[in-house]
Amino acid sequence: MAEYSTIRPTAGTRSAAIDEGLRAHMNKVYGTMSVGMVMTALAAWAISGLSVTTEPTAYQIGADRFLTDLGYALYASPLKWVVMFLPLVMVFGFGAMINKLSAAGAQTFFYVFAATMGVSISWIFLVFTGFSIVQVFLITAIAFAGLSLWGYTTKKDISGWGSFLIMGVIGLIVASIVNIFLGSPAIMFAVSILGVLIFAGLTAYDTQKIKNDYLQHAQHGDAEWLGKAAIMGALNLYLDFINMFMFLLQLFGNRE
Repeated sequence: MAEYSTIRPTAGTRSAAIDEGLRAHMNKVYGTMSVGMVMTALAAWAISGLSVTTEPTAYQIGADRFLTDLGYALYASPLKWVVMFLPLVMVFGFGAMINKLSAAGAQTFFYVFAATMGVSISWIFLVFTGFSIVQVFLITAIAFAGLSLWGYTTKKDISGWGSFLIMGVIGLIVASIVNIFLGSPAIMFAVSILGVLIFAGLTAYDTQKIKNDYLQHAQHGDAEWLGKAAIMGALNLYLDFINMFMFLLQLFGNRE
């Protein structure tokens, strides 16, 4: 009995430490993701502001709006393909390099990626009204918060969703690339609906995976691994949010 009484407080203390560590880990994930979102928004807004002018140029895009030389380079010249696909290349590169990077290096890479994503999606300020962008962003934020909270608190194991959702993402990428050349509104509409559903599922799935990965590795006390895991988790949730936002914007955004 004495032995049991001695062991039980130790186990309880360890459990409390893990719970506290999990909260700190999730706070770091959401905090890093939030900073990345702010950097993306600022980069997109700044670049779009530098890309459009009311002064007449050779590149007219509206009744009283014209592209600057920067705007033409980003949105109309062959450089647009680099701007469009660079974030995708960086995501794959980050996955390949994560084991070689330090936690600080991974965090820096993530912030650079977030700024690059801002440049890549800055075109939305040229196409959609500012009010609809803010409106869809708030809708996305509410949906994301609810889905992530459910993924964190649910007792249901949704790890089996992973393979199907990843296959869906691959299908979305292929369909989106094909539709760049086809320009079909019907395909874009279908892709947008499926995209919202897939990334909604990924939000819950990734949140539960971040939590479970921490619980599985917390006992080892590998601070470097946990630091990089938080950055990778922030990246996954960031991508879920951005993609859900972009697909919802395609469905509900009001165009200029």
